Amino acid sequence: MPFTNKKVLVLGAGVSGISVAHVLQNKGAQVVLSDAKAEYLFKNTNFSLPRECGVILALGRQDEELLEGIDYVVVSPGISIHIPLIAAAQNKGITIMSEIEVAYRLCTVPIVAITGTNGKTTTTTLVGEMVKTMGRDVVVGGNIGLALSQEVAQVKNDGIVIAEISSFQLEGIIDFKPHIAAVLNITPDHLDRHYSMENYVAMKERVFANQTQDDYMVLNYDDPIVRDMESRVPSKVFFFSRQTELTTGIFIKDGIITINWNNKVIPVCSVDQIQLRGNHNVENVLAACSIGFLTGVKLEDMVQTIHDFSGVEHRIEMVMSIDDVVYYNDSKATNPESSIKALESFEKNIILIAGGRDKNTDLTAFMNLAHEKVDHLILIGEATERFKIAAQQHDVKNIHSVVSLADAVSLAHQLAKKPQVVLLSPACASYDMFRSYEERGRLFKELVCDLK
Repeated sequence: MPFTNKKVLVLGAGVSGISVAHVLQNKGAQVVLSDAKAEYLFKNTNFSLPRECGVILALGRQDEELLEGIDYVVVSPGISIHIPLIAAAQNKGITIMSEIEVAYRLCTVPIVAITGTNGKTTTTTLVGEMVKTMGRDVVVGGNIGLALSQEVAQVKNDGIVIAEISSFQLEGIIDFKPHIAAVLNITPDHLDRHYSMENYVAMKERVFANQTQDDYMVLNYDDPIVRDMESRVPSKVFFFSRQTELTTGIFIKDGIITINWNNKVIPVCSVDQIQLRGNHNVENVLAACSIGFLTGVKLEDMVQTIHDFSGVEHRIEMVMSIDDVVYYNDSKATNPESSIKALESFEKNIILIAGGRDKNTDLTAFMNLAHEKVDHLILIGEATERFKIAAQQHDVKNIHSVVSLADAVSLAHQLAKKPQVVLLSPACASYDMFRSYEERGRLFKELVCDLK
């Protein structure tokens, strides 16, 4: 095994770090798990520190002494590769890798990797449902659910791994090579981590860096940044487009999703059969169909899966209707572009709850659309002041600032009247008030249910 008798330092004691520490220890490595946070800060979390399986804990410190005798440093997604300890490891010639690189080295079956700024989870989940119809053992993981290294350890020999991959995870790959990869879209995000748009795009492009002509790359033809990647892709390119009829790839013609590949034109199904709201979800379905087709999913199974698929939690998820006002949970909208897609899914009359940990991305397009569609803007979290100033500059009406999500839901309930909808779509990360966007979304749903 590639990690047997190796000494591995895992940085970051979150879900990913704890999972990969367990996996590596079970594979015969000697693992040290380090986190800058002291151990007492983990007492009120859902994380179970892996002391019982022999992993050595080094909590509350990340100094260079940790590198003594280390063969590999495995970096969790939440840890930047730009921290001083990583630089010190590189100077010592120690191999640095991400958790998904570990997963790749342990995996014995093909990997499908799906990345992009928005839509990854919906597309990954839908692809997983499609591929399950083939009767194969399917593992869906990566940036959703359990760590990918833990998931691939369980996959059977006839299986396939469907992985959502973030730019953070791609920072530390070496040999990672998916058989099928996809870039759904690229808009400004995580610039606080990557420093520039150019660096962010470069990280996304690492998903196809090790591919060959035996592999496939699915690209969004409608996104100019993604379309431009074609010239750098070493594998076979399969485009998808919602706006253009393509000579090769998948597109929409007369309201019908249509595949044109190897001189064969194959109608799939009507766009009307898609249950998900918004044009962005049409694009997600096109991407999923691309991957399903390349994987060998039967056409009728693909169509049935599309028809049955109603979305995933925290993505424009309908919670309930109260007094003829529908409440929607879009907590996964952790950047303005994602919230724009949510706003575009409704005609107007929106009571919008936004705010959280500010990523300092441009708010112009978001606030322009809020001016058109939002009746009341309720702001929470660290981003409140910047969002408020931007909203005022774009003449967004009825701006409110509150302290907590509970206050926001209560105020929205007081304000909302038919035909308005209440939409939680923060356009921000959750880490100022919550451990994750999932925790934020679930609390929102609990608060809405309490109103009922």
